[in-house]
Amino acid sequence: MNKLTKLLALAGLAVAVAGAAAFGEECPDTKTQPQLINDYPTNVRGDYIYGCMMVNGQTRDVLDKCACSIDVIASVLPYKEYEEAETIMAVRQRGGESVAYMYAPPMLEKVKNLKRAQVEGEVRCF
Repeated sequence: MNKLTKLLALAGLAVAVAGAAAFGEECPDTKTQPQLINDYPTNVRGDYIYGCMMVNGQTRDVLDKCACSIDVIASVLPYKEYEEAETIMAVRQRGGESVAYMYAPPMLEKVKNLKRAQVEGEVRCF
């Protein structure tokens, strides 16, 4: 009987190990799956959507399109670059000689990147 008990215990262990191995194979590897990057703060997304709706109309359909647009922008342009371009454009609105450096080529490129991302959002969502 002792031999039979050992044999059954060994068989049970083998089944448990095989089941664990099979279970481990079915689990997705989170290291290889792409992660969505959501580095845009909620208030920035909301501000963009609010401004977009003020320009395009205040309907549910426009809300969905504006939300889609900021999602596309976020997928194309990292938040840090978005923030820099928005700051450049805000400073430019003051006008005068004190903001002339905001028209330097590196600054212009940042604004162009934002505008390209906005156009991409409009093309995909509107």
